[in-house]
Amino acid sequence: MPSAPYDAIVFGAGAAGLMCAAVAGQRGRRVLLVDHADEAGKKILISGGGRCNFTNIHTAPDRYLSANPHFAKSALGRYTAADFLGLVERHGIRWHEKTLGQLFCDGSARQIVAMLLGECEMGRVELALASAVGEVGHDGSGFTVALPGRSVTAPRLVIATGGPSIPKMGATGFAYDLARQFGLKVVEPRPALVPLTLGGEEALFRTLSGVAADVVASAGKARFREAALFTHRGLSGPAILQVSSYWRAREPIAIDFVPDAAAHWLVEAKRTQPRTTLRRALAATLPDRLAEALAERLAVTGELANAPDRRLDEAARQLSAWRFTPNGSEGYAKAEVTAGGISTADLSSQTLEARRVPGLHAIGEAVDVTGWLGGYNFQWAWASGWAAAQAL
Repeated sequence: MPSAPYDAIVFGAGAAGLMCAAVAGQRGRRVLLVDHADEAGKKILISGGGRCNFTNIHTAPDRYLSANPHFAKSALGRYTAADFLGLVERHGIRWHEKTLGQLFCDGSARQIVAMLLGECEMGRVELALASAVGEVGHDGSGFTVALPGRSVTAPRLVIATGGPSIPKMGATGFAYDLARQFGLKVVEPRPALVPLTLGGEEALFRTLSGVAADVVASAGKARFREAALFTHRGLSGPAILQVSSYWRAREPIAIDFVPDAAAHWLVEAKRTQPRTTLRRALAATLPDRLAEALAERLAVTGELANAPDRRLDEAARQLSAWRFTPNGSEGYAKAEVTAGGISTADLSSQTLEARRVPGLHAIGEAVDVTGWLGGYNFQWAWASGWAAAQAL
């Protein structure tokens, strides 16, 4: 026989699930928070180099990818970065701002997990860790969930198990399987915020492994100015991770290696420093190894004085939009998040509730809403978890 029913069962004790359970519990709901892992918040613990980039002060809906670019507006507008920062400060967690509005703990990501667990305790949330979920049923009035040694029921069920990125942390596609079971559409998932790999002639750039530079990277209309890093497999660094979310297989990306240079800067360098070489001109702003590799590939040899202006302008244009065609990515193993997921067309933007399955909610990374690098995905987790909790 099922146990006495809960008001809500939340699958997934990650960022979104912990937030949702805590808020609902403090609203007087009897909540069961279930996770197959033996510890809550495992992905939180490894985030931000162990210091958790817990939000971004520049959070706005246009910094999220989704088939419906308006979907995230409601939740993000009702629970803001300032709201979460207020929670952090009430728990006495010291923090600092890094570049581009990113907020980190001064201490450890464990402080954020401890804070969320403390909030769950205040809400009398019951945790069921190391609990594999068996059959999930729905009879029209509520949900029945088979857990090890017992069966539990609730009128509301929240999917907060994320996507398959970082499988070594136990991540799976469980959210999508459950969504499909209940007739919800799933936008094709793919690795996002992930290093890209190079093959063919472009593999020659692997000799630059470990070299980084400040660039503007582009994929389609998306442009990001941050560091790019050459690796033994291809390209990484913040700028590349950002554009990877927009990149599609067999499409090129472009890198501007001289983002501060004027259009005819090499011709001007020829006028002012006729005896310099392209390699030396590039080394003024780029690492030596990268300057040498680019100069070799452009085949502008000798002093600039000996090169025609037209050839120098052509080289300048290529340096400002150097095209790479990645042959893939490093996949879910290295992806910070998963793009795609449970279709927003099947969910209410106000409550994150399934339109055709009353009582079923989906939040966080499980949903087709993916933020930029830099705390945006955590803010979506907090906001979507908070929004769903208001309806439980």
